[in-house]
Amino acid sequence: MRNYRHSVSLDISKCKGCTTCLKRCPTEAIRIRDGHAQINSDRCIDCGECIKVCPHKAKRAVHDSLKDMKNYTVTVALPAPALYGQFNNLTNIDYIIDGLGKVGFDYVFEVACAAEMVSAYTRTYLGRDGVSKPVISSACPVITRMIGMNFPYLADHIMPLLPPVEIAAKLARDAAAREHPELSPTEIGVFLISPCPAKVSYVKNGFAGDKNNIDRVISVRDVYFALLDVMKNGSIPEGTSSAGMIGIGWATTGGESSAVFNDRYLAADGIENCIRVLEQIDNEDFTDLDFIELNACSGGCVGGAMTVANPYIAGARLGSLKRYLPVSPNRPADGDIPDYCFSDGEVHYDGGYTLSSDRNEAMRMMSEIESITAGLPGIDCGSCGAPTCEAFAEDIVKNETNADECTIIMRELFHECIERRRKELLSEKIGSSKPKNGAEVDSKK
Repeated sequence: MRNYRHSVSLDISKCKGCTTCLKRCPTEAIRIRDGHAQINSDRCIDCGECIKVCPHKAKRAVHDSLKDMKNYTVTVALPAPALYGQFNNLTNIDYIIDGLGKVGFDYVFEVACAAEMVSAYTRTYLGRDGVSKPVISSACPVITRMIGMNFPYLADHIMPLLPPVEIAAKLARDAAAREHPELSPTEIGVFLISPCPAKVSYVKNGFAGDKNNIDRVISVRDVYFALLDVMKNGSIPEGTSSAGMIGIGWATTGGESSAVFNDRYLAADGIENCIRVLEQIDNEDFTDLDFIELNACSGGCVGGAMTVANPYIAGARLGSLKRYLPVSPNRPADGDIPDYCFSDGEVHYDGGYTLSSDRNEAMRMMSEIESITAGLPGIDCGSCGAPTCEAFAEDIVKNETNADECTIIMRELFHECIERRRKELLSEKIGSSKPKNGAEVDSKK
């Protein structure tokens, strides 16, 4: 497996080994060893679920900083539509656009505008012949990585179009280059304001290939607090936002699907629900659907680990903002899909569960795992440091832990040992209380 650059990190000094993250990790990438969590980088999909549930704040998202703007001559902000839902009593998106300028950005290009373009291109793509249906949206990096790891037969179903963040980055960079022809590409910094760590990993690992135009990824959380300081004056900004209802709707579950204008779709959120849907697609349970929208975060992108507001409150705020917006002001004039909108790369199998490169050895290990699992309690308590008994058996076979880490078995062995010792002591006591043969003879005389 190639060296994958992750955006979820662990602070061991804060970790208490409480197993909360262990039980919620959707890919069983976490183990508890030596009193604290360990993350298997081959299995981690950077969904951020462990960040959300950790009660000790031991997990955090690794992302860039607003201070990185000083490294560029011209900077462009790409605000994800989820940013707009973080603010209470926000009546106009223009306040956000104006605030980003006050923070220090030279230009702002809304990802929501590119989302409206992608929605139109998606409708065109679904009408083509020979398309493998249902088509699965490529907007969520967690879902595409999950498919690459666990559902390789669904790779052909992934939408080949670039996600809106990439298209927005290209259009923004091109516009900045036209305004400043004297600057080299390295002097123009394009900053994505992201709600989730998965998009940080998406950029770090160059999934867009040569078409990647994003230089830095900063969190919605950091930008939110920076904007609070500059938006206090309450001055009415100029009308600069050009996003519509469809583009803003991408931030919540169902927003992308509804823009397809096709009722043969399914939209799901929450990583566990998404995995269940992928399993059903893999089993061909869905035969009458054209489009699948899957969001790893509950509520959609507004539920990302790098946001501030409750995802459902943020979704309600976005609903209020959309009420007076045009439907889709950024819809392309024609139905042709430009070449730059297509992804260069393909999703390939990149499994993190390989037991051995040798097929025979892998089969032997699988048989041993099944045998060990059959002898385990099967209650998946997590006290052994693995999320399930089967995962614990796999760890044993891979020599990553010992069977005596199972507290249930050790408790049973302990009680057996105590009971055996009790019987031994009782036997010794009975034996010592019996008179010797000589004593019996003397008493008879």
